[in-house]
Amino acid sequence: MNHASSRSEQTTPQRKNASMCQHQPACPSSESADREAARPVANHPEQGWSLLCNGVLLFEDTGELLPDGQIIAPHRPLAVA
Repeated sequence: MNHASSRSEQTTPQRKNASMCQHQPACPSSESADREAARPVANHPEQGWSLLCNGVLLFEDTGELLPDGQIIAPHRPLAVA
């Protein structure tokens, strides 16, 4: 059997729940206003991003990429003079 053809026959089960959170109490969902409060499951400060357990990619500039592909623009608070 050709190695390439055996790879194409493999299937990956789809996640029924996009949330990776196993915490109690559960972290906020990616649709919640407080979604940034979810716990990080992968943290890469050298690259400027973290993956939260609710599936949100949080960037160091406070921008976000939600699991559904929606982009949230950076929203750093303005400096107080």
